[in-house]
Amino acid sequence: MAGKNFDPSELSEGINEINITPFVDVVLVLLVIFMVTAPVMLKESLKVNLPKTLTSDAQSKSATVGVAITKDGQVIFNGQLMSRESLTKELSRYSREAPETNFLISADAEALHGEVVRMIDLLKKNNLNRFALQVEKIKDPGP
Repeated sequence: MAGKNFDPSELSEGINEINITPFVDVVLVLLVIFMVTAPVMLKESLKVNLPKTLTSDAQSKSATVGVAITKDGQVIFNGQLMSRESLTKELSRYSREAPETNFLISADAEALHGEVVRMIDLLKKNNLNRFALQVEKIKDPGP
């Protein structure tokens, strides 16, 4: 068997550069995963327990935006947690650009009544009068 002669000077050269391309690829994939899962985790962490009724309104075919109010008074507008200031700006934008939008208010059963009234007042102040309160329908207990 003929082989190449071992040259110890080749060992001293070593690796002079590190390939970071695989590392960047992994980091970018993780970033995309976190960006996709963050809104889902936010919705699940802020639970809204809807009150139950025997009747509910039929679904409308026009554009609908969801507004959720948690028992702590936090407002989730169209899937995003918003402060009062940013909510006011967003509603004024809807008033200018899409006044026919329907708003579905989902308030936790333990949310303060005043928070729900404030939300309705904000909508009316911006001439957004197409809104409904979301409830869960319970089975008819019978006579």
